[in-house]
Amino acid sequence: MSYNEKKIKAVILLEMLGKPKEYLIENSNNLLNQIRNEPGVSVKDAKTNEPAPLKENNEIFSTFIEIEIEIENLQSLVVLMFKYMPAHVEIISPLRLEFSNVDLGNVLTDLILRLHSYEEIARIMQSEKQILEKKLRELLFQLNEKGNKEKPSNQIKDKPEINENKTDKDKTKTKNQRIKKINKRNLRKNNQI
Repeated sequence: MSYNEKKIKAVILLEMLGKPKEYLIENSNNLLNQIRNEPGVSVKDAKTNEPAPLKENNEIFSTFIEIEIEIENLQSLVVLMFKYMPAHVEIISPLRLEFSNVDLGNVLTDLILRLHSYEEIARIMQSEKQILEKKLRELLFQLNEKGNKEKPSNQIKDKPEINENKTDKDKTKTKNQRIKKINKRNLRKNNQI
């Protein structure tokens, strides 16, 4: 049996979470229609289960769709898997697949291109996260520098200090120096989010 002679029959299981229940039903139907319109994919049978509330949270519902499909080639199956990310895939037939090195190369190339695009998205998101964290640290630093009317709870408030050996001016100067050191230390800790 050659790769190009016989179609691949498979069953995929798609799981969905959401609220309200009606939205989940509508989304399930839309998803099924999208799969029906995929090139190289023929939906032979589909069963959508009634959405049920989660045990942990009664406001959120869960459902799954079991779809029996017939696919023209392995590349279409790989595309379908990456596009819809099913929870489970079962190949029903054929029992053995035989295909050329060119066909396998095409499938692997498509797989690699999709993985690279996901990796690029992840890198962009990581970079944006780092930029946001840096801006947040800068804003926190600026707020502390401006001396907000209310001091953050982790900074020491001025308290009178008793030291009989020093003059009042010396006591105030020493106390303020210690407070500044502690506040700088706290500020450094806050900047290490």
